[in-house]
Amino acid sequence: MNAPAFDALARLATAGPAATTRAVTAPFTGAVLGHVPEGTAACVEHAVALARAAQPAWAAVPVRARCHVAWRLHDLVLEHREAILDVMQMESGKARRDALEEVLDVALVARYYAARAPGWLAPRRRRGAFPLLTKTTEHRAPLGVVGVIAPWNYPFTLALTDALPALLAGNAVVLKPAETTPFTALFALALLRAAGLPRGVMHVVPGAGETAGAALAETADAVQFTGSTDVGRLVAAVAGRRLIPASMELGGKNAALVLADADLNAAALGVARACFTNAGQLCVSAERVLVDARVYRSFRDRLAARTRALRLAADFSLATEVGSLASAEGLAKTRAHVDDAVALGARVLAGGTARPDIGPFFYAPTLLEGVRPGMRAWSEETFGPVAALAPFETENQAVALANETDYGLNASVWTRDAARGERIAARLRCGTVGVNDPYGAAWASVDAPMGGMKASGLGRRHGEAGLLKFTDAQTVAVQRGRPLAPTDTEDAAVYFDRLTRALSFVRHVPGLR
Repeated sequence: MNAPAFDALARLATAGPAATTRAVTAPFTGAVLGHVPEGTAACVEHAVALARAAQPAWAAVPVRARCHVAWRLHDLVLEHREAILDVMQMESGKARRDALEEVLDVALVARYYAARAPGWLAPRRRRGAFPLLTKTTEHRAPLGVVGVIAPWNYPFTLALTDALPALLAGNAVVLKPAETTPFTALFALALLRAAGLPRGVMHVVPGAGETAGAALAETADAVQFTGSTDVGRLVAAVAGRRLIPASMELGGKNAALVLADADLNAAALGVARACFTNAGQLCVSAERVLVDARVYRSFRDRLAARTRALRLAADFSLATEVGSLASAEGLAKTRAHVDDAVALGARVLAGGTARPDIGPFFYAPTLLEGVRPGMRAWSEETFGPVAALAPFETENQAVALANETDYGLNASVWTRDAARGERIAARLRCGTVGVNDPYGAAWASVDAPMGGMKASGLGRRHGEAGLLKFTDAQTVAVQRGRPLAPTDTEDAAVYFDRLTRALSFVRHVPGLR
C-alpha cells in the first residue's frame, strides 16, 4: 500500500477543532507510513456529539436491516483480505499469519452476530407474577454512544469485534485506536461504510490514551477497553464515578500445563504457538510453561529446539512464524525481563538476544528455566516473546502454580486424557482454557463468552453476553383484571391470605413454577 492510500484513510478520522497531526511509523523499518490527526479531548467530545446526534435514527432501523451491514462486512473483509493484511503488517510489524488470524476472526464474528442478533434483541416473553393475569415482556434498548478503546496488538480484531455488536444493538460508536495502529482502524471504518453503515454512526478518533482515551471514558455512555490492567483500573474508576457500564479485557500471566501423558511432540508445537504467536504480544499467550517433572527434560529439549527453529522475518510471507515487536518500548521491556532473570540466576535455553539484523524491534523467541519469585519474568506480564519453563511434581502443585498470579485470562492443558484435561481446566481460575490447544479453539468458539477473572478484566466479549452488554434491559408488565394490591373496600388481611394461598397453589403445579 502506498502513501496516498494512507493519506486517504487519514481523511476518514474525525478530527474536530484544532487537531494537530501524528506520524505513524512501520516497525519493520522505522519508515513513516503517513500522518493522522492527533485527537484531543475536544476532538473526542466533537465525535461523541456527532455520534449522539446520529444514534436515534440508527436505533430506529429494524434489527435485521442493521444486521445486513454485518453480513456485507463479512464478505468485504474476505474480499479485501490482502489489503487489510498489508496495512496491519505495515503498521504493527506482526507476521502475516498472525494478521490473517484477525481477518478470519472478524469475518467469523460478523457472521455470528448477523445471524443471532435479531433473536436476542427481539422482545422476549417472561413468566409473569401470575399465570394468565400478568403479561411480562423483556425489551432491549441501546445504551447510546459506546466508546471503544482498542489496543495495538490486534488492531483489526479489537477495533471491529467489539464495535460490531454495539452497532447491531442500535448504539453509535466512537473508536479510539492505539496511537501506533490508527490506519487499521480507519480501514475498518471504510469497510463498515462500504457495507452500508450510515455516516455519523461510527467515528474513529486517533490520539493518545491519556488525552483522547481519557476523554472518551468521560463522555461516552458506555466504555469497552482492551489493554493493561493498570490503565483498566483508571478506566473502571471513571466508569464507576459516572455510573456507566464498562467492559474490559486486561493483562495476563498465562500458564501452559504439560502433563506426563501428553504427546510431547505435539505439545511442543502447540506450546510454542501459545508462547510466541504475534511475538508474544497476545493477551492470551503463555508466559509460564509448567511441566510434569517426569517428562520435564524430554519436553524441555523438544520445546527449546522448536523455539530455536522458529522463522523470524520482516516480510509479507505466510511462511514467517514470528514478526517484530511493535515498538521500542516493547523491545526494552522484553530485554529488561530477560536480563533481570539471567542476572538473578535463570538460564537461557533459546533466544535471549535482540535481532537488529532483521529489524529495529525484533527479539529472538526466548525460553528460560530457573525463573523464580523475585524475578520480573516470574510475575510481571512481559508481553513479548519470552516464556519461563518450570517443573511440577503433582497435579495439585501444577494447579496451584498456575493460579499463583493476580491474573486469570487464559491457560492450556496438554494431555492424552481429555477428560482429565477438562477436570484440571475447571480448577484453573481463568476465563478460558484450551485442552490440547493454545488459545485458538476457545477464542474462535464465538458462541461462548470470552474474558478474564481476577485482575484480567470485567465482563465478556463473544456470545450472547458480548451483545447484550451493550443494551439496557427493560421489563414491561401488563396486569390483567385486578391489580396486585387490596382494593379500597377490601380487608387487607383477607387479601393477603388469598394471595398467600394462591402462591402456595402455584408452587405445587409443575407447569406454573
